[in-house]
Amino acid sequence: MLASFANELEGDSTGFAAVAEESMKLTKSQFRLTAVILLLTASIACNRTRKYPLQGEVIGKNAATGEITVKHGDIPGFMSAMAMPYRVKNLAVVQEVQPGDKIAANVVIGNDPSDYWLEDVRITDESARVPAKVPAAPRMLMPGERAPDAALTNQDGRTIHLSDFAGKALLVTFIYTRCPMPDFCPRLSSQFAHIHEELRKNPDVYSKTHLLTISFDPKYDTPAVLRNYGLSYLNGDQSGFAHWDFASTNPADLGRLAQAFGLQYQDENNQISHNMSIVLIAPDGTVAQFWSTFWTATELTESMRHAAHATGQSKKTDKEEFRRLRTDG
Repeated sequence: MLASFANELEGDSTGFAAVAEESMKLTKSQFRLTAVILLLTASIACNRTRKYPLQGEVIGKNAATGEITVKHGDIPGFMSAMAMPYRVKNLAVVQEVQPGDKIAANVVIGNDPSDYWLEDVRITDESARVPAKVPAAPRMLMPGERAPDAALTNQDGRTIHLSDFAGKALLVTFIYTRCPMPDFCPRLSSQFAHIHEELRKNPDVYSKTHLLTISFDPKYDTPAVLRNYGLSYLNGDQSGFAHWDFASTNPADLGRLAQAFGLQYQDENNQISHNMSIVLIAPDGTVAQFWSTFWTATELTESMRHAAHATGQSKKTDKEEFRRLRTDG
């Protein structure tokens, strides 16, 4: 009788083991299926653009760059109310809209958050339309042309000139310290900080290069403000100012630099809408290269290294030519 009971227990145990094994197989299969679904979902999400509805007023446009500047309210999940330029891929839309038009559109964000544009732009009210002002086309310099000189006041309150950096590869950009857009001024400054650190790894290249960040908000961006702003990107190391200046200038010289380097900016309700402008000035004082929206820190760093080793005129000759241009301008 005991033997019979033992046989029954052994049979039940075998059955339980078989069921458990099948259950584990099923669980593993379900896990694999779930993992595949999650991977597919993530892959689709990574390649999916995001869209946000926008309503606002056109306050400016630039047909040459395919951009319209829109003053809009809050865009939940994307940005707060402000005025800023947006790229429009359909150039016919840029031609059609005029300052004063009320529009509705979708802001499209690509896989790279810094890549965004407007789609489905519709004019909802053109009763406040004003005749489009066609400004004289700015005389933006071409590579190989000599950069203008200008007096600037840096973070230490000291007057500097572009000519002071003759003989070095000089990388210049423009910001304002109150900029709320992470993909504009903060991006520029954080990437310049990365370039600064990369160049510092090679003392020879470091000594032949310089970074210059110019504010187009001189009323607010005083030397003290620029110094604190600069230190935040230099990890508090003030010795970095020997290689990277933060400066502002007077409206007249700012206008000359903006025209020469393709900078566009407009003050609107205590905020400044603007494009991005980065220019590399060669050791001989000529423009070597321009960048606007699409660039990487690696690309800028390599361009600086190349320019630093390029053969140019003597530093003395460069400074004399810079000063001649300063006097003539």
